[in-house]
Amino acid sequence: MRRRRLNTQDLADRTGIRTPRIRVFAEDGAHGPVRPTPEELAELAEALALPLLDVQEAARAAAPEPA
Repeated sequence: MRRRRLNTQDLADRTGIRTPRIRVFAEDGAHGPVRPTPEELAELAEALALPLLDVQEAARAAAPEPA
């Protein structure tokens, strides 16, 4: 199966989420300083063809505590 790679601009065009926010999500993950909203998670799940519950769970996963 062939997969198409999306860059941040492609994902922004598909979702309506601003490119800088997508970059922060991608670089810092769900535990970074900028958290995706529930609406953004839904848009990202749809654009990436992922189950919404999986995306929501990944965004909720607890970050490890610093030592």
